[in-house]
Amino acid sequence: MNKNLILIAVFLIMNATIFAQFADNPVIAHRGAWKTLNLPENSLASLKQAIKLKCYGSEFDVRMTADDVLIINHDPHYHQLDIEKTSYAELLKLNLANGEKLPTLKEYLLAGSKKNKKTKLILEIKPSTISKERGQLIAGKVMQLVQELGVQKKVVYISFDYDILLKLIEINLAIETQYLDGSKSPDELKSAGITGLDYHFSVFRNKPEWIQTAKKNKLVLNAWTVNLPEDMDFLLENNFDLITTDELELLFKKLKDTKK
Repeated sequence: MNKNLILIAVFLIMNATIFAQFADNPVIAHRGAWKTLNLPENSLASLKQAIKLKCYGSEFDVRMTADDVLIINHDPHYHQLDIEKTSYAELLKLNLANGEKLPTLKEYLLAGSKKNKKTKLILEIKPSTISKERGQLIAGKVMQLVQELGVQKKVVYISFDYDILLKLIEINLAIETQYLDGSKSPDELKSAGITGLDYHFSVFRNKPEWIQTAKKNKLVLNAWTVNLPEDMDFLLENNFDLITTDELELLFKKLKDTKK
């Protein structure tokens, strides 16, 4: 057997053990638990609230400034400033809606490690708006920081950029990764060493056979961004491992009702 395939098989077994340590529920807070308390998305406050709610995971988005500072923001622009063409010092002049400063990835990871034994950090690396090469650079810097802070077991890497995930796996095969784009089959992901698929829920409605193939390949099944009751029901009925949502309370209620 190919050496890489053996390593992948070993990690999938290890990953199942790690997953069991965290998985009290399948709830992933999309950009943190922001909606109910009207917190800024991707803020430290929304992360801390997701941890307080004991969500399985809290998702957040990583970009890099012109001076190579890794920061947390979903859109490529922050207060109309192009993040990849603006220094962090310039971005810092503008606060989030709750008064927080724009958080760095280091601050986010440290905050997500304090008094947190249940909630994983679902780290989305956004594709670079400048070049594929810069996306690879960002991936390497993210991985280096996670390793330096010693928080690898708490982190799951996700991205729409397939090459970013491949770069991460090249650096360290023993990490959790999920692809977001929806264009790769479960068989393709397994062959590449990617450990999960996190696709828009409509992909699974259109290709329900991928659900069973993913389970057969022991890949983590996740879906985004699931806010309607009927879509939650579909995923719960199909025993998805994880569900990414803005409507945390609704999903928690459904989970509670299914146990009655």
